[in-house]
Amino acid sequence: MRSLSSTTRIRFAIRRPDNHLEVTYPCHGPCQSSPPVYSKQARLTILREPPSPASDPQALALNALGWVLGDDSRAERFLSLTGLTPEELRASLGEPATLAAVLEFLCQHEPDLLGAADALSVSPQTLVAARERLGA
Repeated sequence: MRSLSSTTRIRFAIRRPDNHLEVTYPCHGPCQSSPPVYSKQARLTILREPPSPASDPQALALNALGWVLGDDSRAERFLSLTGLTPEELRASLGEPATLAAVLEFLCQHEPDLLGAADALSVSPQTLVAARERLGA
């Protein structure tokens, strides 16, 4: 029988004074020395479930992009259809138009939409709604 600590990963969410939320994992095993991930003024909260990107269309689009780029042929098709180069994609990741293009790419091909929704644990309708919220 393994101990609970060996089978459970605890996520820590740190709410910074600027209201930014940072999710971290404690180090298990040999850790490299690094500065602490939170300050004494930060509020520390233990999350039971991972934060859902479904409520944030930008986070959902970035997760969807990760899924798209996880398959070489799908990534090539995405770059070909959008006309973006890998360098342009990297440079424009924060732009709503690029994020909307990722979701539009998925919405135009139902097997990809269903596959991404399944991989991201959201409904296809959530991806479509996120695309609309990003202004596609």
